[in-house]
Amino acid sequence: MRKPMTIAVIGCGRFAKNFVPLFKAHPAVKKVYVCDLIPERAQAYSENFGVEIIDTFEHALASEEIDAIAIFTQRTKHGPMAIAALEAGKHVYSAVPCATDVEDIKKIAELVKKTRLTYSMGETGFYRPAALFCREEYAKGTFGTFTYGEAQYNHDIRNMEQSFRSSGGEEWRKYAGVPPMFYPTHSTAMVLSAMPGVHVKRLCAFGFSGSPRTDIYGTDGQNLYNNPFANTSMLLYLSNGGIARISENRCIGWRAPETYISQFYGSEGAYEFSVAKHHLATYRTDDAHNVTMTDVTERLMPAESCRMIEEDYASAIQSFADGFGFGMTSPVQPTDRLPHAFQGLHNGHNGTHHFLIDDFCRAYETGKLSPCNIWQVARWNIPGLIAHESALQGGVTVDVPDLGEAPADWEVLDYKTGM
Repeated sequence: MRKPMTIAVIGCGRFAKNFVPLFKAHPAVKKVYVCDLIPERAQAYSENFGVEIIDTFEHALASEEIDAIAIFTQRTKHGPMAIAALEAGKHVYSAVPCATDVEDIKKIAELVKKTRLTYSMGETGFYRPAALFCREEYAKGTFGTFTYGEAQYNHDIRNMEQSFRSSGGEEWRKYAGVPPMFYPTHSTAMVLSAMPGVHVKRLCAFGFSGSPRTDIYGTDGQNLYNNPFANTSMLLYLSNGGIARISENRCIGWRAPETYISQFYGSEGAYEFSVAKHHLATYRTDDAHNVTMTDVTERLMPAESCRMIEEDYASAIQSFADGFGFGMTSPVQPTDRLPHAFQGLHNGHNGTHHFLIDDFCRAYETGKLSPCNIWQVARWNIPGLIAHESALQGGVTVDVPDLGEAPADWEVLDYKTGM
């Protein structure tokens, strides 16, 4: 067991505030520092959360006291900062995505393999109820042979503006035009993590360039990426012969649920979700031409959400669209494994935050791999980067590089037990 961790949280914007209290509360953590380019932000975090400030990222890397770095900066900086931290001998927790460059992802994997430092990406999709449900049923053989799945991340730019303003200031539109497929893991992780060992072999993608937000999306300097696409969809051919459709949408008349599996089909069973109801279909043993349709909503939704659905469906779905239940957990999530100290602390993204921080801290403490380790993360992240290039070329089919499995002698934490 490693000594208790001292960690520096880099980036004191709108998102990291959800995680500083979790790091502080975890029994594997001794001390938390915060750091931001804007001193006033770091000062506010220090006062609000009772933590100390370290003035620069570089000083955090040079500090012998600090064991780990948690990266909550702009997404295009995640890869280079993770590489710098690993090269400095620090363990790394990274917000999504891992990186926006394939070579950076490969470099992170090389460094983790060489140093045996902990790397964990905070992918909420791994612990979303739909992903957990499909993973468990797939493992039991309920679905038979996987044939087709769909997942999407619907997050209109109108609901992201404040976040980009926070990090980009007056130039926020230039940052907001980031290609949707630079941020693919909320969608890819749900489908791919349900089938261990499966990865993308080939793909093609198409982008939507007709967004009315011509101040953000375009190729005439509207954004830093010369990106015309507000939405992008990719069709994936998987290593098990199945097919998946993944969509990343930033121009869409839809708010919540924002990240979800809509369909997960196999030769023997199928899962579907629509707004608030989850269903599992399986062939009947007494009639091979018909299926039994089972409502599994109570396994995948918080108890309070289920009560609302039964009492007044119209009001319930409006409440879900307004964000009700965002921090609640569902019966399918293995909450018994979480530290007692997390009870009552803020959660988010459908009750996933607690699992992500616990995974990183337990991986650090034990020396095991996090379930969201770099080899898994690469399989969720790289297809999106390849898809953007496909879309720019009008949908050409492209091979997708795979970094393979984690080293065989490096045990992965059990996501159900945290052990």
